[in-house]
Amino acid sequence: MSWNVRVDGSMCIGSGMCVGAAPGHFAFDDDTGLSEAVAESVEPDDAVLDAAESCPVEAIMVLDRAGAVLAPKD
Repeated sequence: MSWNVRVDGSMCIGSGMCVGAAPGHFAFDDDTGLSEAVAESVEPDDAVLDAAESCPVEAIMVLDRAGAVLAPKD
């Protein structure tokens, strides 16, 4: 079962919290300086959830295959 990871570039402020929390899954875009997901589809990993939860502007969304939001939690 894989998860979908989305980073909303219009919301991202480039804080780097996600890169610090899950460096294998998030990186800085060299052109914009904003964060981006390394891959849109990932294997389940608590670090990805932690990254989404730590984003100060909730620019990261993690969804399961059925489309249910796993993070951030309301």
